[in-house]
Amino acid sequence: MASATTFSPMLQFFFVIFCCLGYFSFAFTSHDYADALEKSILFFEGQRSGKLPSNQRLTWRGDSGLSDGSSYHVNLAGGYYDAGDNVKFGLPMAFTTTLLAWSVIEFGSSMQNQIENAKAAIRWSTDYLLKAATATPDTLYVQVGDPNLDHQCWERPEDMDTPRNVYKVTMQNPGSDVAAETAAALAAASIVFKDSDSSYSAKLLHTAMKVFDFADRYRGSYSSSLSSAVCPFYCSYSGYQDELLWGASWIHRASQNGSYLAYIQSNGHTMGSDDDDYSFSWDDKRPGTKILLSKEFLEKTTAEFQLYKSHSDNYICSLIPGTSSFQAQYTPGGLFYKASESNLQYVTSTTFLLLTYAKYLGSNGGVARCGGSTVTAESLVAQAKKQVDYILGDNPAKMSYMVGFGNKYPQHVHHRGSSVPSIHAHPDRISCNDGFHYLYSGSPNPNVLVGAILGGPDNRDNFADDRNNYQQSEPATYINAPFVGALAFFSAKN
Repeated sequence: MASATTFSPMLQFFFVIFCCLGYFSFAFTSHDYADALEKSILFFEGQRSGKLPSNQRLTWRGDSGLSDGSSYHVNLAGGYYDAGDNVKFGLPMAFTTTLLAWSVIEFGSSMQNQIENAKAAIRWSTDYLLKAATATPDTLYVQVGDPNLDHQCWERPEDMDTPRNVYKVTMQNPGSDVAAETAAALAAASIVFKDSDSSYSAKLLHTAMKVFDFADRYRGSYSSSLSSAVCPFYCSYSGYQDELLWGASWIHRASQNGSYLAYIQSNGHTMGSDDDDYSFSWDDKRPGTKILLSKEFLEKTTAEFQLYKSHSDNYICSLIPGTSSFQAQYTPGGLFYKASESNLQYVTSTTFLLLTYAKYLGSNGGVARCGGSTVTAESLVAQAKKQVDYILGDNPAKMSYMVGFGNKYPQHVHHRGSSVPSIHAHPDRISCNDGFHYLYSGSPNPNVLVGAILGGPDNRDNFADDRNNYQQSEPATYINAPFVGALAFFSAKN
């Protein structure tokens, strides 16, 4: 007869405590989510270009790019650097702005004392986009900085002496993708500021309409017009049709102008409304557009929008294990996995869509239909929470992928300003080539880019905290932007 193993009461007690600690170590509270929310917005201050305000909180940064546009006789100071370099790319900046605004539109009521910081983050971008859109008639300025030359240097934005070339789209050299995304950003932001600054809101919406008309009237991809200045960095691989529908959808929501509803109805079929698409990013807007327009059907049962509800269901069902439509890939640790480079951008954008669709469904008693089964809003929230918690540290590595959050987070961030000593600590100029010493250094970044979410782990949950591995260690504004909304949602839950 096999002998039974017995433990003393004291050992049993410690065993239970140990198990509970292991189980509850990542049971994040609303306070934790609120802390992460504050940091996720603070990150944008580290990406600022231009003259910094007196209330700048990431004080290791300084003024930069003050003369941007001057050699072309336009004022293009301001805006955001997209990631770890010193280029201002218009397409990802506009998408970042749209998603920040959408975060506030859907979940701003849960942001509490962070709502003004979130609006300031949006306004820093929209002030720039307004200048880019209105400086010259029938022209949209879409980029400052030569990325090929910028990437040959490792220097602080405060020191940069690389060419600040200005790139634009015009009637002759169109860019419907970047222009329509800019229109979407301005329209979404106009909703954010409608109550608090009605004149600014009206200016944003008016400009959005003009930029959209420009995008629609002079059709073409900015990748074709600007070639190596934007490719392969932010090539519009999906084309420009998705941005035209996305832009029209946002202006429709912001203005309730019937002409944009008519545009959606007459152009939707040629702009992707009939397609199922499973990737939402700075390049491809189709899933986001369908979620956005599904609200019309769920709230008003507008027959023309039932198609968008059906395709939204298809997209959502593809993410939920156990449904007949499931096709997403997850790592062994449970992270949504789409690409080897900057995968967390897809995680944060997907998570935001899960929560937004859950809100639309929950507010209208709806469910997602997955073949013969249904998925409730609560299931979508649960799936989103797994992704949020993974990013914040509930993962096999027990590492937070948000810099400055939790006890263990990446120390070697692929980011020029964060990795090179600040101008306050090292006032002397650090030249283009001298900065590479800091890129290859094994020391932690001297300036903590608080709130930055990095590219993240691979498909086996492995993460190299290596500054030179940009695929995993580089932050980007469009990774953070949708996560702001997700964190606001969970910060309001007990």
